[in-house]
Amino acid sequence: MPMHLPFGSWPSSITAQDVAAGTKPLGGACFFKDRVIVQEGRPAEGGRITLVEYGTDGQHGKELVNAPYNVRSRVHEYGGSSWMLDESGAGKIIFSNFADQRVYTVGIGEHQPAPLTPASTVEGDPQLRFAEFTRGPEGSILAIMEDLRGEPVRHIVQIPLDGSAAQELSNIRILSEPARFVAAPRLSPNGQKLSWISWEHPNMPWDSTYLHLAGFSETGVLESEVIAGGAEESVMQPEWLDDDRLAFISDASGWWNPYVYQNGSSRTTRLVDRPAEFAGPLWQVGTSWYLVENQHTLLCSYGTGTTSLARVHSDTGGLDDLELPFTRVRPFAVNDDWLLAGTSSMTHGEEITLINLESLEHHAVTRSMENLPEAGMLPSVEEFQCKNLAGQSVHALLYRPAQDGMAGMDGELPPFVTFVHGGPTSQASATLSAAVAYYTSRGIGVVDVNYGGSTGYGREYRNRLRGAWGVVDVSDTVAVIHALVGQKIADPARIGIEGGSAGGWTVLCALTFSDVFTAGISRYGVSDLVGLVQDTHDFESQYMFSLVGPYPQAADLYEKRAPINHVSKISCPVLLLQGDEDKVVPPAQSQVVADALAERGIAHAYILFEGEQHGFRKSENIVRALESSLAFYSQIFDFEADVPAIELS
Repeated sequence: MPMHLPFGSWPSSITAQDVAAGTKPLGGACFFKDRVIVQEGRPAEGGRITLVEYGTDGQHGKELVNAPYNVRSRVHEYGGSSWMLDESGAGKIIFSNFADQRVYTVGIGEHQPAPLTPASTVEGDPQLRFAEFTRGPEGSILAIMEDLRGEPVRHIVQIPLDGSAAQELSNIRILSEPARFVAAPRLSPNGQKLSWISWEHPNMPWDSTYLHLAGFSETGVLESEVIAGGAEESVMQPEWLDDDRLAFISDASGWWNPYVYQNGSSRTTRLVDRPAEFAGPLWQVGTSWYLVENQHTLLCSYGTGTTSLARVHSDTGGLDDLELPFTRVRPFAVNDDWLLAGTSSMTHGEEITLINLESLEHHAVTRSMENLPEAGMLPSVEEFQCKNLAGQSVHALLYRPAQDGMAGMDGELPPFVTFVHGGPTSQASATLSAAVAYYTSRGIGVVDVNYGGSTGYGREYRNRLRGAWGVVDVSDTVAVIHALVGQKIADPARIGIEGGSAGGWTVLCALTFSDVFTAGISRYGVSDLVGLVQDTHDFESQYMFSLVGPYPQAADLYEKRAPINHVSKISCPVLLLQGDEDKVVPPAQSQVVADALAERGIAHAYILFEGEQHGFRKSENIVRALESSLAFYSQIFDFEADVPAIELS
């Protein structure tokens, strides 16, 4: 017989320390001889990112980039693809260092990196930033260079590996025509062709990109032609199959599907025609969704709410699914019959996994959660759908309260926390989440909403948010809650909502323009659209033009939508969590909300985290934020919690 205790007060073995210390952010990975190199985050070291060597059996090796170096790029502020392996000789790591954004090289087994690009820091802010390193002509690499010394511009550049550009910027060769944004430089196997993508304000890369192709010459800026993309077409991840054929992903059909361009005939062929996504939003440069296995096959991750791995035949367009027990698969590299991939599952979370492509046997090299929670503490996931007021489908992931041997009181419905993902052009995906289990194992349900505008469901679903941010995301989220309450899954008097960044905006809008939520937590959330459009980084500086409207022409709409101008409509308690060095959503936005709540006498707390930027990376801050969130809900929803109380003003 289960033990009956009030929902929210179940004793749980999952602590906030487990969530922070036990969750190791994982990035890309590659093979090196008989070993594997993995990108890992270090929450206990202030979120520093490093590279670690493993045996293919998972045996831990040495760290390859030692402190204080931090393998992290700031291109577009969100970075991505901040390192590569140079396999020549004994092997070298080439990486971007977070503090100064210079490119460094360090031999495997060596300790002191040497710079490859010049210093460019002015008043603590690097003006030249580099990312997405890839093979170049002999003795060099190709990369994105972000130049912020004047009006922001990005180029594809060629960086010599002899160190001659470490003091002399002119030794870095600019290859591409000026563009506001560039990504995905790829040199053909014979070194005669270069491809890349570009886009311009006000577009984001999921709105419109252009695929460029240029003949590679030894001098000067390359003259390119556009071979794919356009005003309503998003092209992602070009990859060469051979010297003549270039694969890429395009959503020209309304779904990101794979294509091949044949240079000799200038012919483009769609390989797969499916209502499924073979790519996603390019928030971080270098993100990959497929891998060229050989000249004839691609290993592709595709799906909608969850993704599968498939082999796509580039000659015939055939697709063969590979049956694997993962909710997400991101292929990184292949060696003989073994695929190295980033995987997710509901039982093991995020892992770097080796998969035998013949037998489909697999084993983890390393995992994000070093110590997995007890199986009895873990929830299952349900794909939840409902209709909004317009009769459109809304997608969500439902995690009911779950702990072996525990149940709520007779007749009691559980409190629920609504997760709202950031972006907003992003997606909540099904995987083992210690943060979700932290709540569900205590008897608090979680619903993770993929409102209109989320990726994973095609361009039409994604475009529902155009001009309607703060409206569609709110109405879809409210629709999910109405469905949960209507089906007697959740207690209508105890409904929380929380989210970070753009998710924080939806939280504040939902608290302002609806009355279904009884508590809200905003983590570094947007509250002032005018402030955001005037004081954010270049990558997102015109993102609001598609989400709300052009500025200043639509200034009235910006004022009308912004929660900061309607705080008087908020009637439930609010917790604000904010990093003091955030340049994406400056602390002033949270401070203004806190001041307005105080003026109206609304119960609230505002916690400012020293040394944090857009997102919390330090383990002590992850712990404090999570414990503060649980303490906040316990006060509002009236249950006992095993964390320090917080004071509400």
